[in-house]
This record gives sequence, structure tokens and C-alpha cells, in this order.
Amino acid sequence: METPWKVGQRDLMLTDWRLWALGSALFAALTAVLAKVGVTGISSNLATVIRTGVILVFGVGLLAFTGEGRGVWALGPRAWTFLVLSGLATGLSWLCYFRALQLGEASRVAPVDKLSVVFVLMLAGLFLGERLTWAQWLGGSLILAGAIVIAWKPV
Repeated sequence: METPWKVGQRDLMLTDWRLWALGSALFAALTAVLAKVGVTGISSNLATVIRTGVILVFGVGLLAFTGEGRGVWALGPRAWTFLVLSGLATGLSWLCYFRALQLGEASRVAPVDKLSVVFVLMLAGLFLGERLTWAQWLGGSLILAGAIVIAWKPV
């Protein structure tokens, strides 16, 4: 697939999913720390709306920069349905996340939030028919154990 980010023969968009996933993890970590400071003294719902507005402006700017915005009219009903549902799930996730950050320590909230990895493994197996390997089972179990250890506060 051609990307508008081509410069001569060199593709500026890295193609290894692992690098993008590490970038996602890094920015998610920054999100937790920055959001923890940002939600201090304001409504978590207001914080979610502000964050969403910034992401909307960023996304529209990205589409304008890459020229990919024209593709929105070619999307079929199935893509629209699942992207809208995904957006609703994201919004609910952010509402919960920002409230959790208001009530708890970022260093404990974020690892529990990462239980999403365990949920993805389960849902991918159930609904997408993905066959999980022993490494995925082991990794998911370690993530679950780590989240429990970090979140559990001995009395």
C-alpha cells in the first residue's frame, strides 16, 4: 500500500509493528503521568472531553497532512459500525481511566489498565477465532499476576 509519506525510494513510515507498539506503550505511559497531573482539581469527565477534543484536532490534522481524509466516503456500513462501536468503547475506557487516576496513584492505575492485554487475548480467541500460543497464555498470565501484585495493597 502506498503511503503519502514516501520520499523517493525510502519509506519514512516504519513497517515493523513492534516499533509502533513500543511507541504506543511509551505514549500511554506519558498519558498516565500527564493525565494524573491534569485531572487534579477538575472533573474527570471534563478532562476526558478536553483530551478527546485534542485528539480530534490532531486526527483531522493528520488526515489533512497525509491526504487520507478522502477515504472516509469510501467506508462501508460494516467499517462504520465497528469503528463507531470502537469509539464508544474508547470513550468509556477513557472515562473510567480518568476517574481511576483521580482516585488512585498513576503507578497503580496504569498497570491495572493494562489488563486490557489479557482481555484482548480472551476476546481475540472467542470472537476473532485467533488461536493463542503457549507464549501468549504465559505472557497474559504474567501480566495478570503483575497487575494483581502492583494493585494489591497489603493492609
